[in-house]
Amino acid sequence: MRLSANSRIGIVGGGPSGAMTGFFLLEMAERLELPLEVDIYEPRDYKKYGPAGCNMCAGVVSESLIQTLAAEGIPLPSSSVIQSGIDSYVLHTSDLPVVTINTPVDEVRIATVFRGSGPRKPIGDQSWSSFDHFLLGMAQQKGANIVPERVTELAWDEGRPRLTTREGNSKSYDFLVGAVGVNSATLEKFAALGFSFESPAVSKGFLSEIYLGAEQVQACLGSSLHIFLLDIPRLKFAAIIPKVEYVTVCLLGENIDKALIQQFMESPEVRSCFPPDMVWTFADKSCDQGIGQACHCGPKLNLGPAINPFADRVAMVGDAAVTRLYKDGIGAAYITAKACAVTALFFGIAARDFQEHYQPVIQRIAVDNRIGRFVFWITLFYQEWNFLRRGMVQMVKEEQPLSGVKRRMSRVLWDTFTGSSTYREILIRALHPRFFFHLLSATLRALWAHLRK
Repeated sequence: MRLSANSRIGIVGGGPSGAMTGFFLLEMAERLELPLEVDIYEPRDYKKYGPAGCNMCAGVVSESLIQTLAAEGIPLPSSSVIQSGIDSYVLHTSDLPVVTINTPVDEVRIATVFRGSGPRKPIGDQSWSSFDHFLLGMAQQKGANIVPERVTELAWDEGRPRLTTREGNSKSYDFLVGAVGVNSATLEKFAALGFSFESPAVSKGFLSEIYLGAEQVQACLGSSLHIFLLDIPRLKFAAIIPKVEYVTVCLLGENIDKALIQQFMESPEVRSCFPPDMVWTFADKSCDQGIGQACHCGPKLNLGPAINPFADRVAMVGDAAVTRLYKDGIGAAYITAKACAVTALFFGIAARDFQEHYQPVIQRIAVDNRIGRFVFWITLFYQEWNFLRRGMVQMVKEEQPLSGVKRRMSRVLWDTFTGSSTYREILIRALHPRFFFHLLSATLRALWAHLRK
């Protein structure tokens, strides 16, 4: 089972993982002088606004990934696709002053993008471009055929996977890639192929794109990503992300519902990031034009790896296989897409080939996610105990004038909320004796200052 000249490859899903899988397959096949036929099935039009073009993601990309994609021949246009460059975090904690965490080193800045062409009912300047549309266009430039049809059935045709679309078109392939993500009903179709595939465990998050206007975004948030470690039950992580004229509100936690969202949006720490007169109503899905207009959704979030994400002539990539816990889903899409393409081209498309060469990549991400669960458990511990929050904030304040390597808490927090480092690297830095010593002394100083008031 190997790809040969004019082998037919079908990719179900045209998001980042599907587009990059197609790009890498065609890029490497071109170097091998191996002509391939690649079809990418994606019914969503990423040039459209609102749900019709959105892939339900916060849209944060690390600069290291931007540089990596550029080296791979996928340079992101900074004037249109990249919305804002983020050079600092502003950390908000319950009942404590805010603290700004500047980028520890220049190489770990981050950028924000729109996954579709932007929120529903766009206001103001619409000169930006969709990140997903750009990636799909790069795959198309390499020779991929974009099929704007929804796949409704998967089956076997004399040992090869065959797919059928809603329009009634049917086609068999030598190799089939599932890049549909955990928010697509098409993911369940792969179980019909009978290779014991089980989709990843998921939880529900919350995203909202809120219009403020460029001047208000700059005045209220600047070029900073605002992180919230608040003592709100069931809330694990929250962020407000600037995107030129809009801001994206992102909530992660357990059983996120209207009450939790309302409690977060009405907290004084969050209200300080918006104009005083802004009115935001969770129930208003249509949203009036003007300040506070919101487009929101409750996407599913991948919590672990899929079981048996490949078989003979079939492989899953991106969220459908594994992603990084609570962050850097686009980075994980890149890693799995390239690993899948390399395996298929250089080793084969049998299950044993993916087991030997692709599964270790999936496993590394899954193991790191287990470490990430422990890291986020520690973060929740800090959210619940006021004296620990005080020590953390005190340590961050004291180390801002220091050089990058000496800003230990800042780097741990920065990397926890971005894709700049693995959770393993974060934990190793947090377990450094100097980190413990500085945190303990900062906590004692913060407590002493609090008791003296």
